[in-house]
Amino acid sequence: MWQAFRNGSTYDLTGNDPLVDDPMTGTPWGPGRSVRARVVALLLLSGPQARPGRVAALKLRGVQITGVLDLSGGTVAPYVEMNGCRFDSEVLLPECRFTTLRLVSCSIPRLEAARLHTEGDLHLPRCRIAGGMRLTDAQIGTDLLINQIVVHRDRRGLAIAADGLSVAQDLQAELIETHGEIRLRGAKVGVSLSLRGSRLSNPYGRRALNAPQLTVERSMYLTPAGLTSQSYGNATPPYGLGPGLGSTPARGVRMQRFECQGGLRLDDGRFGDAIDLQDARFTMESDQELSLRRIQTPELRFLGERPERGKVVLSGARIVTLVDKSTSWPGPGGLSMGGFVYENLVPLGHFPLARRLEWVTAATPEYAPEPYERLAAVKRNGGEDSEAREVLLAKQRRRRETLPPAARLWGVVQDWTVAYGYRPGRAALWMAVLWAAGTLAFGRYDPEPIKADEHPQWSAPLFALDLLVPVINLGQDGYWRLEGGWQWASACLILLGWVLATTVAAGASRLLRRG
Repeated sequence: MWQAFRNGSTYDLTGNDPLVDDPMTGTPWGPGRSVRARVVALLLLSGPQARPGRVAALKLRGVQITGVLDLSGGTVAPYVEMNGCRFDSEVLLPECRFTTLRLVSCSIPRLEAARLHTEGDLHLPRCRIAGGMRLTDAQIGTDLLINQIVVHRDRRGLAIAADGLSVAQDLQAELIETHGEIRLRGAKVGVSLSLRGSRLSNPYGRRALNAPQLTVERSMYLTPAGLTSQSYGNATPPYGLGPGLGSTPARGVRMQRFECQGGLRLDDGRFGDAIDLQDARFTMESDQELSLRRIQTPELRFLGERPERGKVVLSGARIVTLVDKSTSWPGPGGLSMGGFVYENLVPLGHFPLARRLEWVTAATPEYAPEPYERLAAVKRNGGEDSEAREVLLAKQRRRRETLPPAARLWGVVQDWTVAYGYRPGRAALWMAVLWAAGTLAFGRYDPEPIKADEHPQWSAPLFALDLLVPVINLGQDGYWRLEGGWQWASACLILLGWVLATTVAAGASRLLRRG
């Protein structure tokens, strides 16, 4: 191993049996494949000079490292790559500095790497970590790649503790499997964060992914991924990953969706391009949430399966474009979006206005005007004025349910007559019907004038229209003496005329305000 380090070559202790060589099986390897952790630390921290023309590097394959590998606070200059190795004790790397560190398909009891600093990559693909890993305040110079890793929780219930983590480029966590909470509070990712095809599970607590104040400069992907049958011995990225969503899978590639068992929290996050939830599946308890409070992103692709339980919360979120499906949103009581601001709607598949109104109703167990007004504004800005009016009409009908009986009755009259002014054509129809009825009724009546020498010629159509249309004087009303039931008929026409006029005026004022 010492000479391999000076040569920069791989120190390989694997045999010819893949089952025995697999560090995850627990098959005893014996002392012939064991190296003490103190020797590894000596090589990394104070190793010999490279041979002339070579670059010193520690490359191990199929090695069992005994004892605690403790590099705390050290500076490791050589390139480090361990493939298919087994650690019998935890690995301690707090405040350690590396150029590049790659642990591929290794079995590790626990990885402690708080405030770790790498100039290049940190790769941990296909590793199995039994007691959790900590990357709190770690700084990764380029990429953090943990594809296909399997991590179990520590004593605090955390599978991955990475508050304050900073990754200069991509954080790839595709097809990972976690049993405990992933915590990324205040983490920063310089390009994209990918959890394609991953399975997050935390039956021990409320959240499987807890990442408030997360900043991702490009996109966050919670979408399907393809898993190929590449050899586990291949230490070259992408470490057995197939194409992601949008690519055509090759033969032998199995697609796996993103699944989250437990709550997911991205409150106050900032995402430069998008959050993509294509085909994502969330399995939550009644008190758990898919929480997107106050997030900011140009695009939210809410295209996953409808959660059967739990709640989706978008309160205070600011989205430019919402891409969604009608089958992705939960029903009444499962959605909250007070203060949710979006500018464009791009529905995929059949998403009629009636279903969109159900979407708003599901988010407002108690009446609130804001979601209706936001939806109407988006429809109007998209050139769908008729649908915008239908949304505002639905708002008025929902508001009517909160009014006292008298006001509710008045609302029913306005709805039945002219639909609160949002269907002005109905007012013209009612005016025509009432005018025709009044003309027929007064056509059978010959009233006496109030003053014999001061009255126009009697005209039943003009008299009915003069009663029906308020404010405007057509020269018939006020000149004739009406008696008995004719007085009541004229009073009804006047009253109905005022009802129609006020509701139409209200609709006209709304139209002017919209303009």
